[in-house]
This record gives sequence, C-alpha cells and structure tokens, in this order.
Amino acid sequence: MNTFPFPGGVHPPDYKEPTSTELIEVAEPPQEAVIHLLQHTGAPAAPLVKVKDEVRTGQQIGHSDSFITASVHSSITGTVVAVEPRPHPVYGESKAVVVANSGFDMIDYKPMNRNWQDLQPADIISYIRQAGVVGLGGAAFPTHLKLTPPPDKKIDVLLINGAECEPFLTSDDRLMRERAEEVVEGIRILKRATGATQVIVVIEDNKQLSISSMTQALRKLEDSLNPISLCVIPTRYPQGSEKQMIYSVTGKEVPSGGLPVDIGVIVQNVGTAFAVFEAVVRNKPLYERVVTVTGDCVENPGNFVVRIGTPFRQLVETAGGLSKEPVKIISGGPMMGIAQYTLESAVVKGTSGIVLMSAEMAKVYEPSNCIRCGFCISHCPQQLMPQMIMKLATKEKWTEIKYQYNLMDCMECGCCAYSCPAKIPLVQWIKLAKYKTRMLKI
Repeated sequence: MNTFPFPGGVHPPDYKEPTSTELIEVAEPPQEAVIHLLQHTGAPAAPLVKVKDEVRTGQQIGHSDSFITASVHSSITGTVVAVEPRPHPVYGESKAVVVANSGFDMIDYKPMNRNWQDLQPADIISYIRQAGVVGLGGAAFPTHLKLTPPPDKKIDVLLINGAECEPFLTSDDRLMRERAEEVVEGIRILKRATGATQVIVVIEDNKQLSISSMTQALRKLEDSLNPISLCVIPTRYPQGSEKQMIYSVTGKEVPSGGLPVDIGVIVQNVGTAFAVFEAVVRNKPLYERVVTVTGDCVENPGNFVVRIGTPFRQLVETAGGLSKEPVKIISGGPMMGIAQYTLESAVVKGTSGIVLMSAEMAKVYEPSNCIRCGFCISHCPQQLMPQMIMKLATKEKWTEIKYQYNLMDCMECGCCAYSCPAKIPLVQWIKLAKYKTRMLKI
C-alpha cells in the first residue's frame, strides 16, 4: 500500500528498548484505589456511591446524563472511604471515589463469551457505552460517541492506530504481540459497529514483531470479501496523530477545524480495540489497562496490566522502585505527556505510561532569543507558525492568535519545541494561548 508522507514531524530517539522486550505483567490491585470521576473527554461523571458503601470490581460508581461523558466503574472490591478531590494526572486535581481494598476480588458483572456476530451495530455500541470504554491512545474520547456520527456523515474507512510513535511507550506494541487475536476480534467488532467498507491496521516499521503477530492473526480470518488490511508506515513522530495518520494512509486531509468523520474516516487505537473486545465479548467494564512504566530512574521498567485508580507511587514500586531520584515525572510520553507534581496521582483510563527521568536524561535547557530560523515552521505537522503564536502570546494578542494563526489546529505535539535551537518552550506558549482564549471566551 502506498503511503503519503505528511509535512513536518521529527524523529527523536525512541528509548523503547528497556520495555519492548518485556512480557506484560499483571500488577497487584492497589490497597486504596483513587478512581477519578473525570477520566475522559467531556463532562465528569457524578458519584453513584457515598462514604461507607461497599462496592465490587466492575460496579458502576459514576454516571452522567451529559451527551459527551463516560461511565466510571470500581476497579477493586472494598469500601468507599472518601469522595473528594485528589491529584489528577491531567487536570491537576479532580473529584474521585476512593475505595479501600477488602482483599477479596468480587466482580459485579457476569463474565461471558458473547457471540457479537448476532448483534446489531446499535447493540454493540450500547455494550461499549455501558462498559465505559474511551479512547486509550490518550485523548480518552468516549468510544460510543465516536462510533455514532451524525446522520449525514458516513464512515467509509476505519483506521486502527498501532503506530505508538511516542518515545518510551511500548504498551500498544506489547499488546499487539501478546494479544493479537483479541485485538483483531475487537477490530472486527468495530468494523461491524461502524459499517466501514475499508479497515486498515496501521503500524510503524520499527515494530516488526507486532507486524508479524498482527499479520498472522489477520490471516486466520475468513472474511475474504472485505478483508482487514495492514499498512506499514515509516517511523516518524507524530505519525500516530489522527490527522497525520489519515493523510499518511489515505492521502486525505481533514479540513481545518473539522473532524476525521467529515471525510468519512475514524481512527481507533489498538488498546481501544482490545477494550471493545473485552466489553462486547466478555461483558467486562473498562477498569484496567496496560501501562508502560519506564525511564532511567526505574529499577525494572516494563508493561503492566494496571487497575484504574492505582496510585503512581505503587505502580513505580511494582516496577522495582526507584534506582535514582527523578527530576521529572511524566504521565504519558515525553512529547505530549504531562509533567506530574506528585506520585500520588492515580492511573486513569488515558494513562498510557509513566516516565521517570533523572537530571541527566531530562536535560532542562535555558531558552535564548528566537533566531528566526524557521525550524518550528518546517517541523510543524499542522503547518502552523509557532514562533508567531509565541511572539503574539507575549503581547497577549489572543484574538489575533486564534483567528489569524489557526491556534486551535495545534495538537500540542511538541515538534516545535523539540526542533527549536534556541530551546524556547513554544508548545507551552501555545498551550497558554489556548487556555487564555478559553477563559476569555474568545
């Protein structure tokens, strides 16, 4: 299959070796789970439980009637000891249901092996919604909504994102290697739900073992009339971003301010496909996921099946503890991840990894003046002008930034800051501009 190189992008060192060769391990459930009611794009869920209530694993503990939202389920069995704000890896702090583990894992759902081929698309989407499945690639957009486009939009192409272009992270890579058949079954379910006529699994060429395992799993299918194909794309960051992946594979461009569904395409992460399989076939709510724990401060880096609500501190201990003191803790990867101020933050559905860096690895630089080299422009995959956004942000020209420089098209990939020889934190200036336009309702 021909591919179309997208403009811009960078090729940072991937640092994937410490975890790419390690089998996925199952982490012990936390003694105290901090289960946030906002761990998805949209409105937070409202608590369905109160202090002293007994809950079981998989029990729904958060719900909202808002259009864009997702249900939240308990990841352990125990007693609710608090419903209060706690450190959040994305939002700084948000309300969470805190559950003390009873030591006995009693599930609140009926495990099964449901024949999904007997289901209509609406039934599949209903099971996905009930399970609280969201996109596990990072954005955590409710999956049931992504599978329900407006009536005037038809989904022709379904792309399955196995690129995992962020440095350090290997959870998707290991999932494809070790759970390929379940991932493929989840892809088939998504195909049925969307009605897409073309389904393509997209993997970067630095993941040869994942390519092999997924190829073998796809060959076992009997769907010869409308097969699921596999596309290997060159390794380049941010290849895993929706708009860049769509262009790389199809040559189509998502319009400025638009969504992939506007051109008949949707993208789902391989981790999401696995969660869809578990929700629809096994009737299992989304209360655990695979997380990469790595960095030069971690004694035994690896990938772990982790219960949602596990404190970062416990997860680091699961990976052997700290070998040296970190100066930077990142939830996610180093390019688009979010720096943490505490290890008391807890795993949410969108937590793909935790990276702990020493002073030697983090390499904090002092920025100097812009030399107008244009590197940030040439490396921007959205073809924006980061240096102009930064310059206008220092002058608080928020309206001009938003409407003359297409501020909201920025996906905050960090290519501009990475490529800047003056080490100006360009992406942080852009994030500030976005925040100001939202707060000022520009």
